[in-house]
Amino acid sequence: MSEKRFFHVGPDGELRKVATLEELTKAVQGGGYAWLDFFDPVKEDLLPLIEALGVHWLSVEDCLDENQVPKVENFPGNTVLIVNSYRREEDELVVEEVDFVLGKDFLVTVSGHGGGRRGFLERPGETDELDAESIRRGPDFLLHILLDRVVDQKLETIDAVQDAIDTAEEEILDSPFSFSPKRLLRQRRDLLTLRKGLFHEREILAKICRRDSPHVSERAIYRFRDIHDHLTRYFETVEICREMITSLMELYLSMVNNRMARAANRTNASVRRLTLITTVFMPLTLLAGIGGMSEWTMMTGAANWKIAYPAFVFGMVVIGLINYRLLLKAEARRPGK
Repeated sequence: MSEKRFFHVGPDGELRKVATLEELTKAVQGGGYAWLDFFDPVKEDLLPLIEALGVHWLSVEDCLDENQVPKVENFPGNTVLIVNSYRREEDELVVEEVDFVLGKDFLVTVSGHGGGRRGFLERPGETDELDAESIRRGPDFLLHILLDRVVDQKLETIDAVQDAIDTAEEEILDSPFSFSPKRLLRQRRDLLTLRKGLFHEREILAKICRRDSPHVSERAIYRFRDIHDHLTRYFETVEICREMITSLMELYLSMVNNRMARAANRTNASVRRLTLITTVFMPLTLLAGIGGMSEWTMMTGAANWKIAYPAFVFGMVVIGLINYRLLLKAEARRPGK
């Protein structure tokens, strides 16, 4: 549901809410500046800003486009900043766009595209907590306060990703076969999304700190340098997490392969023992089958059974010993012995 709020920031830093855009423009003529906050706006909500505040029409187009890459762009009369806010919802990373339009005597904030959640000032009374001493200095100082809140909320998402990685590491070490690698792949995808946004936002703050925007005063630059330092630290943390994901995937595959190798070795040892038993007793079974069916007495004659059967048993023993010696020699020549 679309929502819009208009505030007049007086020279004393007091934040006064006004009902309409016309009242706001009249109040600004008496001093101070305007802050216009839009949540999930439609085109009809933003078009009046072109005439009332002199906002460039391309700035309005950028604020209505939900698929913008974080950027900063200067237009005649205003500067547009587009950043991303992050939150986790049911273990899924949700990316939402937050737009800032900064002018000489106004600041426009746009968030909640598609009915999402506010990236800042979510509680109705949270505007009362803004530092009057800071915001009275100009819209660029108000921009710093709001942008700082958006950036600080990124840390919650990054910490949640780090906690998920630590949990995955413990589960891999405890029971690699019950662990699902899909979780690591999902975390890596989220980290790539975070990295992409942080990379562009770091470049945005670097441009602002170089005074590329004519609407950010020299006295406010040092505040934006602090935000740039935060983004740099977050970017490095995300890079470390990406390396940890790669290491965990290698650890998972290594542990699974090791356990499978140990199981295969146990199976091979059992097969070797069974092969040994089979090789020794297979010819004996053949001879026992022939002799047990009376074929031996048929070949030697029934009268010679006292000599024939001892000779038969002796032959079985000799054949068994020969097979056993051959198997011992083969085992001695096996690699690793």
